[in-house]
Amino acid sequence: MPSNLAQTHYEKLVEATATERTALLRHPVYGFVGDLASLRIFMEHHVVAVWDFMTLLKSLQRRLTCVDLPWMPSAEPSSARIINEIVLVEESDEVAPGVYRSHFEIYRGAMAEAGASTAGIESVLAKGIESAQVPEVCKLFVRRTFAAADGPVHVTAAAFLMGREDLVPEMFKRMTASLPVDGQENFKFYLQRHIEVDGMNHGPMARRLLESLCGNDSHKWDEATSATRDALEARIMLWDAVKTAIMKKITRTGSPQ
Repeated sequence: MPSNLAQTHYEKLVEATATERTALLRHPVYGFVGDLASLRIFMEHHVVAVWDFMTLLKSLQRRLTCVDLPWMPSAEPSSARIINEIVLVEESDEVAPGVYRSHFEIYRGAMAEAGASTAGIESVLAKGIESAQVPEVCKLFVRRTFAAADGPVHVTAAAFLMGREDLVPEMFKRMTASLPVDGQENFKFYLQRHIEVDGMNHGPMARRLLESLCGNDSHKWDEATSATRDALEARIMLWDAVKTAIMKKITRTGSPQ
């Protein structure tokens, strides 16, 4: 159980990164997905974040549980439980009775429904991010994710919580409000599933994990704060690029369609 001091450190982290968090949650990109052409552009950029999220999660799983042979018991069973519960849903969510999909697979299905190109993300899977045919901003975003995943475990946990699980519900609520009433049911399901799961379960679980990993160590909390700021800035950079791409299309065609 995290100490009261660890909880105080967490609150200070949130306060220290409030400017970046506010900028991200107030970003205009959420209002730019009300037509199909713009939604496609958004998806073709955002899918890399859906994919590289699993790098953060799997990095935590490798270090906080045992995925090697022979199996050895975890030194932190509470942390292992948190990570394994999150992996279960993210990698094999039950989308219908007896039907399981990773959230990445759900997203690719939503892209197909919207008519968005999956060529970029398929090239990521086939060639790796550096050789992939995706916008440069997507490569920059993934590089920063990989750097966080390679950092100390508390740094990875900070990027995972503060750059992903904690923010996703609020980001996706804003996006849901801008989508057309009819159509795009797979994408709406993806958004709503994350609003529910991350808001009620994964976000609070990831906070407990971060507080446990940092404890009362001020240096670790400083590093977690830096990792949080970096993750938020990377997301803002990605959203800026999406907005610019959509605006260019509107300027070129004279219509978002």
